[in-house]
Amino acid sequence: MPRFTTIAGPFEFEADPIKGSRFIALLRPVSTEDEALELVRDARSRWPGASHHCWAFALKDGRTRSNDDGEPGGSAGRPILAQIEGHGITDVSVVVMRWFGGTKLGVGGLMRAYGGTAGKALDRAEPLEVIPVVEIQVEHDYDDTGTVQAIIGARGLVVRDTQYDARVQLRLSMEETLVDAVVQEITDRTSGRATIDR
Repeated sequence: MPRFTTIAGPFEFEADPIKGSRFIALLRPVSTEDEALELVRDARSRWPGASHHCWAFALKDGRTRSNDDGEPGGSAGRPILAQIEGHGITDVSVVVMRWFGGTKLGVGGLMRAYGGTAGKALDRAEPLEVIPVVEIQVEHDYDDTGTVQAIIGARGLVVRDTQYDARVQLRLSMEETLVDAVVQEITDRTSGRATIDR
C-alpha cells in the first residue's frame, strides 16, 4: 500500500453566511465506512436543528460516497467529494451542515456553497502523510551481524525485537516500499545465509 495523505485530526470550520444561510463543515480522519458514517450521525446528534447534513467520504481503498440530504441532486454531496479528491486527501469524512436563511441559492449557488465550505475547511485542516509500515523477521548467523547491522543503519530501519539463540533473530520495521530492496540486499550480502520471513 503506498503512502497517502489524510488529516491529522478532527476539524471544524464555519464559513461566512451566504444569503442568510449558515454553513459549518466537520472533518474527521477515518479508516472505514462505518467510521465515516459515524461522523454523520454525530453531526445530526450535535446539531439537530440544521436544515441539511450533507456529506461525503473517501477511503484509501478507493471507496467514496456522497449524500445531498434533501438538497437538489448533485448540489451538495458531489461538490464536497470533489473538494476531498481535489485536495488529494483520503481516509477522511466531511459533513457540511446548512441552516436555511430564507433565500434559495439555486443549484449552482448550493454547489459553490457546499463545495466552497468543504474546500476552505480542507485548506485549513492539518494534513498528515501516512507511510504504511510492515515488519519482517530476519534470522542470521553471528558472523553476519556486522553486515546486517550495517544494512539496518544505512537504511534507517527500526529493530523491534532481537533474540540471541543458535542464530540472531531480528524483527525489523520499515516502510512497505523498502521491503523488496532490503530483503534482496540482506540475501545478497550474507550470500543467502540469512533467512527472511515477510
